Amino acid sequence: MAFSRRHLLHLMAAVPAAVGISSISRAETPVSPTAGDPDLGDWEAVRDLFALSRDKVHMSAMLLASHPRPVREAIERHRAELDRDTVAYLETHMDDLTEASRDAAGAYLGIHPSHVAFADSTTMAVGLAYAGLKIRADQEMLTTDEGYFVTHETLRLKALESGATLRSIPLYEHAFDATADAIAAAVLEAVGPKTRLVALTWVHSSTGLKMPVRAIARGLRDVNASRDPQDHVLLGVDGVHGFGIEDVSFDELGCDMFMAGCHKWLFGPRGTGIAVFSGKALDAVQPTVPSFTDDPTFSAWVRRRDAPGGRNNGRRMTPGGFKAFEHLWALKEAFDLHAGLGKAAVAARTHALASQLKQGLAAIDGVTVRTPMDPELSAGIVSFDIDGRSAGAAVSALRERGIVASVAPYARAHIRLTPSIRNMESEVDAAIDAVKALA
Repeated sequence: MAFSRRHLLHLMAAVPAAVGISSISRAETPVSPTAGDPDLGDWEAVRDLFALSRDKVHMSAMLLASHPRPVREAIERHRAELDRDTVAYLETHMDDLTEASRDAAGAYLGIHPSHVAFADSTTMAVGLAYAGLKIRADQEMLTTDEGYFVTHETLRLKALESGATLRSIPLYEHAFDATADAIAAAVLEAVGPKTRLVALTWVHSSTGLKMPVRAIARGLRDVNASRDPQDHVLLGVDGVHGFGIEDVSFDELGCDMFMAGCHKWLFGPRGTGIAVFSGKALDAVQPTVPSFTDDPTFSAWVRRRDAPGGRNNGRRMTPGGFKAFEHLWALKEAFDLHAGLGKAAVAARTHALASQLKQGLAAIDGVTVRTPMDPELSAGIVSFDIDGRSAGAAVSALRERGIVASVAPYARAHIRLTPSIRNMESEVDAAIDAVKALA
């Protein structure tokens, strides 16, 4: 019999599971957490799911989520049971609830759940993927200047550890007049015979530009057609600012590794994230943190074997440790909410609000919109500048007017507003009016 981490939990228990706690299995868990809610095609009803104060226009979805009611209630339900009888609830429900969240993530992305690893943020997910990459010293990693600190720093540390070369290229001078063809060409032309990894950011948090990931993935498939498998170029994507917005599956996006926090546009529990791997990527990465959810790994330790049996998988890539399980388990409700709304509807709504905002800002004298107007090159982030005002001063002034904006944390800082499904058209108009008053 194989030993597992959950067997250890049973051995640790000082008392038997309390009588009266009903078993919660994946089959018994309601499919939709929104039963009894108003028609979710009504965006006012969606707004009502959030406890955000009504005295402000909240356009900061890109930072940290306010939990919608189904997620809030799931967290509180699990927290109450953990507080009431911690060991019994863990023993009885941990496996089913964890796998229900993994199943929901896989269903949302259209991939088998065994390819999904859990993390606590985009940062951890990027670290799991790139730090675990098996790369030789004679190979290189390629990224772009426009990516975020997390990708750059993780790759820098990986280069130090592996001896592999790290190279970064610029993609454009101005995001607002960049084209998908030119961006894809710049990436593909930079790929060399030693390139093992292309690490991209799906939506740049500085300018809001959305990368043509699918076009780049198609180009890399052509490159790989003439290479040995161990020299294939892998495509990694920090996808956090497209995740929860765009209506695309993992296979349709075409990358090998996809990393995102679930507590931004998905409005999932705070402190949750995912790393998703293609079959090729699972063979090319290895765990860097011990897992508590992969039984063969724990069994190998118990039996003093050098390595676990079986192929690498999402459970094996998931860091172990005791954590805020009530948040991890409430991920299912976040995915179910988006599934109930419909990914296409969420994408259309977010893009419509962002387009309304971009067009309104572009019509104001003294305002320069940095985000491309084309929805194919943008998502929900809208970045802009106001003549004569620093980004920090402008954000402070907007907050005094009840508009919650943020500053891009880059050498060239921009003002950011991020309309989402929790916003209404009237709030977009209020934001436009507030910017006009400052310009």
